[in-house]
Amino acid sequence: MNPSETSKPRNSADFFEMLRLRGNALPKRLKQCAEYVAANPAVVAVSTVAELAAGAQVPPSAFMRFCQEMGFSGFSEMQKLFREEYSQNWPDYASRLSKLRNGDAQAPQFLLAEFAEAGRTSIESLTRTIDPDALRRAVAVLAGARTIHLVGLRRTFPVATYLAYAFEKMQIPAILHSGTGNLSSAHLIGQGDALIAISFAPYTPDTIALAESAVKRNADVVVITDLPTSPLARIDAVRFMVPEVDVGAFRSLSATLTLAMTLAVGVGTQRRAL
Repeated sequence: MNPSETSKPRNSADFFEMLRLRGNALPKRLKQCAEYVAANPAVVAVSTVAELAAGAQVPPSAFMRFCQEMGFSGFSEMQKLFREEYSQNWPDYASRLSKLRNGDAQAPQFLLAEFAEAGRTSIESLTRTIDPDALRRAVAVLAGARTIHLVGLRRTFPVATYLAYAFEKMQIPAILHSGTGNLSSAHLIGQGDALIAISFAPYTPDTIALAESAVKRNADVVVITDLPTSPLARIDAVRFMVPEVDVGAFRSLSATLTLAMTLAVGVGTQRRAL
């Protein structure tokens, strides 16, 4: 598809919605570009084509084709969109962290600085990219549900567990689907219920299967995932794409937990008002 056949995104929200709708159908290398940009939007504003291509593990020519596939005349035009939205949100933390990074990279102080910076960056990105309408719809759906079902396995299990704890404290009917003993509780989900499904790459098949089952059972679904190309992003649901910065192979959950706390308190507040 050439640029003339594709409407150019007006902002990052348009861009990510286009990725959600078309990302899974892209050729392998272009899909790698899509996933890298979706996971690192702020990096696009300050990087060269060569740097982004290296991050996505594709040739620079593939990244240029990706820009055109998304409706831009070239990389410069796509980068301009990201610069306009992200350039005013770059705090000067580099000099503070560099002093710590000059020391022992294995020191706990260094690790603390890395994780703190990852959490700060993730939360700031969340506040810039969150869709207020989606947030209102999610709270309304969950507040009106007969029972709220929760699933988040592997690395997202702490988030699902926190939500189960919060809803229990607020006396809101909720069921945590933990997959313990490889037992499925999908049959407990019915019409009038709602499911919060949480999964990041590499996606957990059991989470995706439960979300798809909930849709078939006419339950409402709220999805928390990371990329527009996520299998969960294709499900009929209220969707949140949460940006989380990795430190090495460890994924920060700062933004995800912030969103979870927002949903829990919002639901509790709205249910009391009903």
